[in-house]
Amino acid sequence: MSIRKRVAVLADSDTRWKWGALTARRLVPDSASASAPASASVSDADPGQGIELSGYLLRGRATPTARQLGEVGVRADRLSEVTCAEFLAEIERERYDVVVLALVGGAVQAVLHGARALWPSPAERPVFVTGYVGVVYEKLADGLLLRHGADLVLANSRHDAERFRAVYEGVGADADAVTETALPFLGGAPYEPVGSRAHTVVFAVQPSVPDSRADRAYLLERAAGHARLHPDREVLIKLRSRPGEHTTHLEEQPYQRLADRIPGGLPANCRLVYGNMGEVLDGTDLLVTVSSTAALESLHRGIPTAVLTDLGIREALGNHHFLGSGCLASWDQLDAGLLPQGDPAWLSAQGVRGPAAPKLPEQAPAGAAVPVTPASAAPTDAAWASAAPAARALAAPDPAARIRPSAGGAAAQDDTAPGSAVLAPATRAGAPQGRTVPGPSAGGAPQAYPAARADAPQGPTVQGPSAGGAADGQATDAPGFAAGGPAGGPAGGPTGDDAYAAARARLERLLAEPRLPALDPYYTLTTAPGYLPGILARQHLGPDGIPLPGAVREAAGESRLRRWIRSHLREAARGAYRHGVQRVAPVIRRMGEL
Repeated sequence: MSIRKRVAVLADSDTRWKWGALTARRLVPDSASASAPASASVSDADPGQGIELSGYLLRGRATPTARQLGEVGVRADRLSEVTCAEFLAEIERERYDVVVLALVGGAVQAVLHGARALWPSPAERPVFVTGYVGVVYEKLADGLLLRHGADLVLANSRHDAERFRAVYEGVGADADAVTETALPFLGGAPYEPVGSRAHTVVFAVQPSVPDSRADRAYLLERAAGHARLHPDREVLIKLRSRPGEHTTHLEEQPYQRLADRIPGGLPANCRLVYGNMGEVLDGTDLLVTVSSTAALESLHRGIPTAVLTDLGIREALGNHHFLGSGCLASWDQLDAGLLPQGDPAWLSAQGVRGPAAPKLPEQAPAGAAVPVTPASAAPTDAAWASAAPAARALAAPDPAARIRPSAGGAAAQDDTAPGSAVLAPATRAGAPQGRTVPGPSAGGAPQAYPAARADAPQGPTVQGPSAGGAADGQATDAPGFAAGGPAGGPAGGPTGDDAYAAARARLERLLAEPRLPALDPYYTLTTAPGYLPGILARQHLGPDGIPLPGAVREAAGESRLRRWIRSHLREAARGAYRHGVQRVAPVIRRMGEL
């Protein structure tokens, strides 16, 4: 029997936790799921046989809530909330084989310098891995140089790998750590069109793109207008977070509140939804976004995908990344019936598989609609408060058990706009029966979701994430898909080769070394004396990478009551900060414009 590898993942938001945990499960070389045959389903592999995953959430403004962690659905053997200094103390005390840093660049740099202070000479130390959670379209040089020094810097595509190496080589830094992989959550069953029209349109919104209230209100109104123009379609506004929650980026203008201001409200066939993006895509016929990474997930399945040009094609929006993709389109064009298809050459360069082969569409039954569960909402804020810290979510039973339907199908929270829902997996009308798609279910047991209407066509059986942490649209029974890890999805790029093979091979070589050299980041007190100290100070580290006095709190002898009080005070402070960002700051900004 192979020895289980001990892996630690440090993340600072829900999306980065998802990326970091799924990446860890793809990387560990002796994971049973990594060597599963291409025909195997997610449940055929037991991720626990090859990896012991310890999760750490970096304490800060974007520390995810219990609801957010439950929605991500990726489990860990244990999960705790720490500061940077506390994490450094943990990895010095524990003997981890691999450390995955799923953080913003500055935090990655701080951990790397802290690790260099722990192991200043060749030693038996963990292998450090970092990368990006999605599309890299801004601050390329800054973010990359802050990640330099890790043993592996993962690039999500051939295009990214070439850019990353060019940056490192351009400053004379070692670029050997750059390793081409793919986004770990690309996967799910390939799209099977039904008829020539889109029955379910999903608008994947972003927390900070666009950032102005006027632009966000415009996009929401256009989505609602599309629903009015096409009453035979379901238009779903896929939200990233609830008001009061933060993700990787700040959201000052939540779509939930903008929806309340639409005259007459949203039309009956347009609703706000939450949920796992992989599960949402299982029932999507057209994905619309400004520049979300969800576009790559959609294109990977072969789903028609539109990257909006209504607000221009601008670096600030990130949609310039999709130049040449064949997906740039406006709401006017979508209203007229356009279903954009990705350009094969562009998809290949981005590490996206795209449609395997064109299929003749089947004729959809007249008036067919997608079955969606009745509107429901997450537990109340008081219920989640009792679960603080949020880290306990992943040690709890299946998150689906925490979703409660509200009376009459209306949302049960004040911060949720009328008509919102937590979306359960759905299938397109007329899709072949018997295909299993992922959904929340304890221990991976199949679970059937009810249809929204009595006359709606019934969807197939829904397969939930396994106890080992499968998540994110991981159906792997389609041609060209290999299990590749508990996340399921593709084994690699558009050729079907394992996209993580090179990274696993490099990791194996490093793990086989009795001692590894000290980490060697590009930024030092010699190359960046006016920049690096500030980066380290934000994480309470000195210029030498050593934690400042008092940065590590001694928990020995502290009573349970004191820890409980501190935890709840911390949650209250976060709530006040988030309230200030989303409520107070916009008001002050508008007053300043008078």
